[in-house]
Amino acid sequence: MRKTRSGFGLFFSYVLLVILAISVLYPTTWILVSSFRPGGSIYSPNFFPESYTLVHYRTLFTDPSFMFGRWYWNTFKIAVYTMVFGTMATTMVAYVMSRFRFKGRKTTLTALLVLGMFPNFMALISIFLLLYQFDLLNTHLALIIIYSCGAPVGATFIVKGYFDTIPVSLEESARIDGASHLTVFWKLMFPLAKPILTYMAVTTFVGAWIDFILARLVLRSRDQWTVAVGLWDLATNFRTANFTMFAAGCVMVAVPITVIYLLLQRFIVEGLTSGANKG
Repeated sequence: MRKTRSGFGLFFSYVLLVILAISVLYPTTWILVSSFRPGGSIYSPNFFPESYTLVHYRTLFTDPSFMFGRWYWNTFKIAVYTMVFGTMATTMVAYVMSRFRFKGRKTTLTALLVLGMFPNFMALISIFLLLYQFDLLNTHLALIIIYSCGAPVGATFIVKGYFDTIPVSLEESARIDGASHLTVFWKLMFPLAKPILTYMAVTTFVGAWIDFILARLVLRSRDQWTVAVGLWDLATNFRTANFTMFAAGCVMVAVPITVIYLLLQRFIVEGLTSGANKG
């Protein structure tokens, strides 16, 4: 009887995995195929088109009316700066919370935990008013500041869990040799935390790369848009709506994310699993 139940459980597990795989692969394949489909309509009676074309990809980067190349560069610049500053901010906050004991530490951790439960779009009005007061609307600097300052809210506990797994004796030995807190952080803890820092850098980069809500709020002029805002306009503007070109843009957005995850997959998994081992 136990073997029969185990067999049924295994069967339903595989069925569930197949359903999940189809749910993920079907829309992905549909967008990819549509990006090579001639014409501007994304609907076709045949899943695979009779002929394929690269004209949508060429138009995105050669037609000045789309400005896709400019949007792509804007997004890349914002994502890279956010990755650097956001990772640094999160790492320093997590290190302090992991290694130092001070008044208000538990309150700060609780506040970070509570703030992480609320989505960022709940603060849209206050963010808009602050940026307006400081004359930062329609600037990439505004998005970099928002993304970088928001990174510690959602990731401090993950990085802190990793730092907790590093023996304190290593830091004590360095301090006996005369190392300061800053030296210990940069020359000892920072190199040892490479897996979790890689995970943080990737997730921070991807978050800034695909964000739409804050970018749509802050960036007002067309030349300052990111790819998320530009593709939204491409799909919703009745005068320029071109769904196959929109599909090509989606593929171009997914390419760097896919490459990064494939190249750094080992570090991402190592960072997450190591941070979860602390009892």
